[in-house]
Amino acid sequence: MHSSKTRTGALPKHTRLAAFIYLVTGGALLGLSTNLAKLAGEAQLSPLAFLFWSIAGAALILLVVAALRSNLPPVTGRTLEYYPVSAFVGVAGSNLIFFSAIPHIGAGFVALVITLPPLLTYVGALILKLERFQMMRAVGVMSALAGAVTLAAHKLSAPDADYVWILLALTGPVLLAIGNLYRTLRWPAGVSGEALAPGMLVAAAALLFSVGLLPGFSLEVPTEQRLPLLLIAIQSAVFAGQFLLLFLLQKTGGPVLLSLLGSVGAVVGVPVAILLQGETAPEGLLPGAMLIGTGIALLNIGKARKLP
Repeated sequence: MHSSKTRTGALPKHTRLAAFIYLVTGGALLGLSTNLAKLAGEAQLSPLAFLFWSIAGAALILLVVAALRSNLPPVTGRTLEYYPVSAFVGVAGSNLIFFSAIPHIGAGFVALVITLPPLLTYVGALILKLERFQMMRAVGVMSALAGAVTLAAHKLSAPDADYVWILLALTGPVLLAIGNLYRTLRWPAGVSGEALAPGMLVAAAALLFSVGLLPGFSLEVPTEQRLPLLLIAIQSAVFAGQFLLLFLLQKTGGPVLLSLLGSVGAVVGVPVAILLQGETAPEGLLPGAMLIGTGIALLNIGKARKLP
């Protein structure tokens, strides 16, 4: 997978603008997603059931769009590897961890945890030679990471901190960083993001369905009220937009810019959790948010260059 470049190797201005729009919009949907997961828990929907039915709904939405555009997910040797691996690290595994952790540590903190992949992704991209080192982008990543660490440190120091779920939630960003790099390295040649996104979501739904068949797990949805079904419908639309934008951002901005989706998600998700769900504002929110915002700006301003 290659991004559009000028002769100097820098992304054209219109491509950078498109990447920025994908980043902000996709991050906003991500922040909304964490809050919807908390509401689902309060509506007696298990994390697995909510995630499975929402992913299945999102896959159906994107498959219909792909069919209308005659751009269905291709089935080849490469894509049969690509769909399940990217589904596990970028969708099923990571989101199941996050959604399961929300009832224990709150939607606001999970939104902050999802800001942690940038440094891992950036270091991996440098090691794998997906990017050349650039001081401005490095400073941007470090700034965003510093903001996330500031917020996480305050959470861990709280007297009622649930360390088991906090530490488990911190494994999610590792999967996301792996997914950011994997999708770039193994992007099937000549296949658009619009075709890959539904293929990945179908694979994710299949993985989650298999988990639901295990003892102790259930995909049952409470039907006494309409709220669970409404939340699933909304989350399906959110996921459809979020993962489509993820692939578009991956192609235009690369894995490092993509990893900042979580930082934007925190800027949206944390205030929503505080203002609409009554969660307590995390200590250090203002300096943390400022550092994250600065990091996003520096990465977007810095010219994204790739090795030939």
